[in-house]
Amino acid sequence: MEWLWKILVELVIGGLCGFVASKIMKVSGKKWWFYVIVGLIGGLVGGLLGSLIPVGEGWLFGVILSIVGSCLVVWLYKKIIAK
Repeated sequence: MEWLWKILVELVIGGLCGFVASKIMKVSGKKWWFYVIVGLIGGLVGGLLGSLIPVGEGWLFGVILSIVGSCLVVWLYKKIIAK
């Protein structure tokens, strides 16, 4: 049952990171699931960036990297898909 709790926490944190990134990048009019998807993809991108540039560690650094990764994903979305 612990794995289910971890997945739920990751979804909530991913959604919040996606929401913060959408506010930073000024994206409006999207549904809640868009923020969750952007946050989760951004978390993966942020984790990749963190492994390439090992600057810090810990949960706060992970959240910051997730937000940066989410901003990158939103920027790519705006440039490629939402013309």
